Amino acid sequence: MASIYRLHGHPLSYFSRKLEAALIFYGAPFEAVEVAFGPQGMTDVRRRAGTHQLPVLETPEGWAVADTTPILFMLDGRFPRRRLFPEGPVGVLVHMIENFLDEWLGRTMVHYRWHYEECAGPAALEMARGDGKLAVEIARWGLKACRATGVSSPHQQAMAEEEYARILEAAEEQLAVSRYLMGDRPTAVDAVMIGGLRGHTLADPVPTRLVEQFPRILKWVEEEADTWDGAGLVAPIEAPTAFARLMIAEMSRSFAPFMKGLRKALKTGEKAFVARVYDEDVSYLARPYPARAADMVVEHARQALDEEEYRGMAGRARVWGLEDIYPFDPAPEPVAENVIPLSERGRR
Repeated sequence: MASIYRLHGHPLSYFSRKLEAALIFYGAPFEAVEVAFGPQGMTDVRRRAGTHQLPVLETPEGWAVADTTPILFMLDGRFPRRRLFPEGPVGVLVHMIENFLDEWLGRTMVHYRWHYEECAGPAALEMARGDGKLAVEIARWGLKACRATGVSSPHQQAMAEEEYARILEAAEEQLAVSRYLMGDRPTAVDAVMIGGLRGHTLADPVPTRLVEQFPRILKWVEEEADTWDGAGLVAPIEAPTAFARLMIAEMSRSFAPFMKGLRKALKTGEKAFVARVYDEDVSYLARPYPARAADMVVEHARQALDEEEYRGMAGRARVWGLEDIYPFDPAPEPVAENVIPLSERGRR
């Protein structure tokens, strides 16, 4: 049995680089295995994990695990002193923001990569390992991803870029007062932000020019983020960081109307839906996963919080304007014995 973790992914993959950052934070022994995009990249490990997506984590005991959020919960159990989802209500807030960055900011990453030829050509060729024909197919897939995630119109593209600039500005300011974005120790929020920077916006020339305006972020992601010594605290739920407060505002502004429309479409069986986002009616593909991912946050709260804490998170979600994303019930129900904890999800 191997004594290390093996990260099967790609350096230009948002979630591969997120998981890589997390493994570094955990201090887990691992090696990166670059996997090709396209049919030739469908390895035995990915088949065992039951996914065509990246990344897949192969554990020391031979499990092939997919989906980065459940993977992080699993690793929290294995590296409890370096957990990336803190205990208590603040851990649920971390999960909320991580979920937003996973399921919403991804649209900005695909927009930058596939709507600018300066980015799309080199990225597609690298992802295709120099195969020009495959590169064309990858670029076509990228544009389909842009349409599915609602960034086809010039207005939405501009709004996505402005939103990302606000997030970067808030991160720059936060790093002037704390080592990480939720306090003085890393969380899943830092892992996904670093994943986006390393896998996309510092890999593609157009967004690189934006990120270069933020010197603290550059120093953090290139020199400082990986040097965590295991010390420090996350800001409490009663006084979250300024970065966290900005993220809550962004979620209520854009992600909430998207999720409201998505949940309605899934309930009625529609394949696509229209939501009013940034003062424009936008068409989206009704993908089930974003709703399932948001429901993981509610399940996390049910499993991790006592009744008073759960009611408090439900109240905060309403005050923050996030109830359409995270439909907390008034009170938690007992967890059934056959419910699979998040830390056990995705094991093969």
